[in-house]
Amino acid sequence: MLPHPSGTCTAVHVGRQAVYDRAGTVVGYELLFRLDAEAVDATERGAYATSQVLITAFTEIGIATIADDKRCFVNLTREFLVGELPLPFDAERAVLEVLETVTVDDAVVSGVERLAAQGYPIALDDFEPGSGQERLLPLATYVKIDTLALDASGLTRAVELCRRYPNVQLVAERLETAEHLRVAMDLGFDYFQGFVLSRPEVVSTVAIAPSRLRRIDLLGLLVGGEMQVQSVVSLVTGDPALSLRTLAVANADSLGLPVNVSSIHEAVLLLGVERLRDWAALMLVSDLRHGDEGALSAAVTRARMCQKLAQRMGLPAEAAFTVGLLSATADLMQRPAAEMAPRLPLGAEVAEALTTGAGPLGEVLSLIHAYEASDLPALINPTGGGVAGGA
Repeated sequence: MLPHPSGTCTAVHVGRQAVYDRAGTVVGYELLFRLDAEAVDATERGAYATSQVLITAFTEIGIATIADDKRCFVNLTREFLVGELPLPFDAERAVLEVLETVTVDDAVVSGVERLAAQGYPIALDDFEPGSGQERLLPLATYVKIDTLALDASGLTRAVELCRRYPNVQLVAERLETAEHLRVAMDLGFDYFQGFVLSRPEVVSTVAIAPSRLRRIDLLGLLVGGEMQVQSVVSLVTGDPALSLRTLAVANADSLGLPVNVSSIHEAVLLLGVERLRDWAALMLVSDLRHGDEGALSAAVTRARMCQKLAQRMGLPAEAAFTVGLLSATADLMQRPAAEMAPRLPLGAEVAEALTTGAGPLGEVLSLIHAYEASDLPALINPTGGGVAGGA
């Protein structure tokens, strides 16, 4: 096992609160910023909080783990709505929620029009008549109304106003009692969210802090004209956390891309310049901690050793690098590689090596483990002697 130095790994968290239909079925989850696993409320709602939620949900935990096949409601600040910060995921999995704190001016309207034209469903959060959000009603798919913020007549007026727009579906928020739920049902709300139905829950995992310098370098490569694929691959593979995130965002579950990959090279080609650039920019906003460079270097060393050994054996070298890197990453996170592999878009040989240790790539990894442990008998007589002979 690689060392687990303080500061290399950190626990990351995302809150989620279910949204229900009139039949009581969960149809989606609102994703919420959480600083720690015990946090009850979000301590921040700014651009950093949104960036942290997106990075954690899509690249650390995995959107399928958080929401299964349901849509996610993601709170957006002005920076995301007007295009100053990117949204590097497709429209199939997320509802973009315009926070009530956003001033709806011409720039915001134009930005929301652009996002709606790209296919993103738009939700208005904590809608109140007279707030200025009315300008966005023609673009909205969902309007969320805080049932505790309005009296009975105000709630009725808000519902009546929204019902003038046939595209709008109404979500009743902050339903805390059975009576609140009954009133919302009687007013014809389509969806429901609140403590009477379920409280927010926190989903957590352990993540490796990537090198900020490498993310800055990556962003520089991606904005510097025509992308040199090999330069990008070399930079990404030099940082285990950056490599893991690149594989994760190539995952079919989060991007709708029906392809598995066996290497960072394939993931880079699959994602393309725009998507990679957007994720790199978002990571710079969201990550505030630096990784322990010594431990990260040891992880890359294992990956390079797997790559070199595979080359000598006539095996796919890039796939072997990925096996070594993910194995080392799992050690840094103190998690079994077999637990990590299923949420990444891995080819069959790579997944098999990580989950069961079987196959030629599994034997490569076993030899490297034996070398790291100074296990001379395992090096001399590895399982399946043909591998040692090829090395």
